[in-house]
Amino acid sequence: MAADTLILALLGLPLLASALVLVLRDKPNLRDGQALLIGLITAACAIELYGRPAGDTLFILSLADGLDISFTPEPLGKLFALVAGVLWPVATLYTVGYMRGAGEQNHTRFMFFYAIAIHAAMGIALSGNLLTLFVFYEILTFSTYPLVTHKGTPEAMRAGRIYLGILVASSVILLLFGVIGIWVLTGTLDFAAGGILAGHIDPFYVPLLLALFAFGIGKAALMPLHRWLPAAMVAPTPVSALLHAVAVVKAGVFTVLKVAVYVFGIDFLRETGSSDWLVWLASFSILAASIVAMSKTNLKARLAYSTISQLGYIVLGAALATSLAASGAALHIAAHAAGKITLFFCAGAIYVAHHLTDIKQMNGLGRVMPVTFTAFALGALSIIGVPPLAGAWSKIMLMGGALDNGHLLVLAVLMISSLLNLVYLGEIVLRGFFAKPSHGLKSEAVQEAPLTMVLPLCLTALMSLALFFAIDMFILDFGG
Repeated sequence: MAADTLILALLGLPLLASALVLVLRDKPNLRDGQALLIGLITAACAIELYGRPAGDTLFILSLADGLDISFTPEPLGKLFALVAGVLWPVATLYTVGYMRGAGEQNHTRFMFFYAIAIHAAMGIALSGNLLTLFVFYEILTFSTYPLVTHKGTPEAMRAGRIYLGILVASSVILLLFGVIGIWVLTGTLDFAAGGILAGHIDPFYVPLLLALFAFGIGKAALMPLHRWLPAAMVAPTPVSALLHAVAVVKAGVFTVLKVAVYVFGIDFLRETGSSDWLVWLASFSILAASIVAMSKTNLKARLAYSTISQLGYIVLGAALATSLAASGAALHIAAHAAGKITLFFCAGAIYVAHHLTDIKQMNGLGRVMPVTFTAFALGALSIIGVPPLAGAWSKIMLMGGALDNGHLLVLAVLMISSLLNLVYLGEIVLRGFFAKPSHGLKSEAVQEAPLTMVLPLCLTALMSLALFFAIDMFILDFGG
């Protein structure tokens, strides 16, 4: 299959799934079955495209000279498309189990917008220029709003207002002006290896332009524009998985990294020192979010702040402006996706099986849900960075990138954050397997969530393990 055909398939298959969800709304088994089947086909297309060499640009629509909607399968974009494509069918299977097991309403509406969000994520991943990326970035925001507000409660609607307010305001007020600034300075919005800014701007103004992107890309949840993420945890757990692992925040940090590599250029950032301030802001976000996570007893809230911290790793990799750090950041997109979706899948399984959300009530639950808690332990170890889990490699590469750039204090930040990860994630595992069972739990009676939920969390946990041994396939070379 030609690369152009694969790109069109990755963009079109989620749209087809969303249309069929509406057509088959009165036949739930067919509705959910076709979404799973199309998800599997999409995953196969993403795998096929990832194995291809970089292809030519596919032009879809020209708005004016130099302003096109176009798609280019460059290495970083193919990696993000692979992550979203492979995790979509797994998340779809889990969603079916969760929505039915938890008795959630409006399943058809949920599945429709879920598929649209995957379409938007694919558009972001394969975008050939800043205009295309910005359009699909906005589509992703508006398609996930109904998912955040799915329950329709006052709390959900308030979370939706925060979600939409922060993400739309940051993109329109900051990101859009950054995009316009690039157009005015360079006369192009196309991504290019090595960047396009060098020689077009006084280095004095580069930090300001970079700030428009860093803060304008609100989905990266860089502090202080992070409040939308914990607020959105009121949504059903499959939405949390989508936000944290498959699409939304990954789209944010992917965009930060793509702009750093293909617009600013990591050589240009390093030579001008324009991203040094972002190194320290990302470091602060990593540590501060980890400290807040330790104070949360609600499982999803703790995982939300953990995500904010982990996103800081990817922004840090972009800001360090070395090839090794950027490669580590790209790898962390995949490693964190597999690990964090596992943790959220486990949180949802715990809720469906035992209606528990407070970590303090989970003492002994690992003996009641041994499969779920074993998967949680694997996902947690990957997030912490313990071999042989995928997160170990990305953290090692980020440390190497910090050494390359002479940021020795960043090494301390990375080591301290890993210890904090160990504390707030390790507590959950230790409570589950070794603490005296909480009142009402019978440790001798195994009671797992439905198989449609347990199977996906096992698959994603194994992905974290497999990524460690298949690391050579996922290391990208950005030069510099």
